Amino acid sequence: MNRIGELAAFGTAICWTASALYFENASRRVGALAINLFKVVFAFLLLALAALVVRGMPLPLDAPARAWIYLPVSGIVGFVIADYFLFNAYILISSRITVIFQALTPLFASLFGFLILGERMRIERLGAMVLVLGGIVLVVGSRRSGRGIDSPRPRGAAKGYLFAFLASVFQALGLVFSKLGLGSYDAVSGTQIRVMTAVLGFAALAFLTRQAKSTFLAMREASVRNNTLIGSVFGPFLGVVLSLIALQRAETGTASTLMALTPVLIIPPSVLLQKQKVSLPEVLGAAVAVAGAALFFLI
Repeated sequence: MNRIGELAAFGTAICWTASALYFENASRRVGALAINLFKVVFAFLLLALAALVVRGMPLPLDAPARAWIYLPVSGIVGFVIADYFLFNAYILISSRITVIFQALTPLFASLFGFLILGERMRIERLGAMVLVLGGIVLVVGSRRSGRGIDSPRPRGAAKGYLFAFLASVFQALGLVFSKLGLGSYDAVSGTQIRVMTAVLGFAALAFLTRQAKSTFLAMREASVRNNTLIGSVFGPFLGVVLSLIALQRAETGTASTLMALTPVLIIPPSVLLQKQKVSLPEVLGAAVAVAGAALFFLI
């Protein structure tokens, strides 16, 4: 039983690694907004298929009122706002550096859980938080000093670091609203509500920013369409499903630790497939950040 959960957790980390790489490739071609919109469209269709197979109901028509109140908020905060920052960070500083900041998400989720849900905040976890921050500082410091060989320009890097940080903050806030709205309701159908809201949110953003035409025509290019579809399969679909299995069948600390391995797992494909050059301080920083995330859940 636990072995299945642990394998699912490790599979989640692999899926999130793959989705980050594919989404980075697509975002660099046509921009973050277009990829975000079609990502949630593809994810909704895949989730509808999964809900049909598992529940016999492709749409969340039986969702309680509580779900319709909080999950749309989670969709706006956790998908539209967070992923807008996340995908732009992919473009500015690469997915390899951006995912290191994702180690901050459970830390902020714990903080928001304390402030909004009244959950207990364990003081001994502060050491783990410091370790995560130390790993991130090590990575950022090495790139600013020029030891990260493929470091971007300072101005673009600073904006990218800020966007990666804000993505982790809003993802954490989205998780709290998901917990408020989900309750005992089916997680896949609950995710559908979040994704439905995100589709409307990104479409509205495209019209408000006068990028509607370029956004809706972005999928004409085969490589962009393929990268977005594959990223959607690995991220919002398989990644979400495997993470739910992991949390159901393994201890929370073990599952969360394995799922937090993405910053380390993404290094080999970044080097081998994307031909990025990685410095030793960046590798050490990623390892320290993952260790901090693991310690946070195991304390």
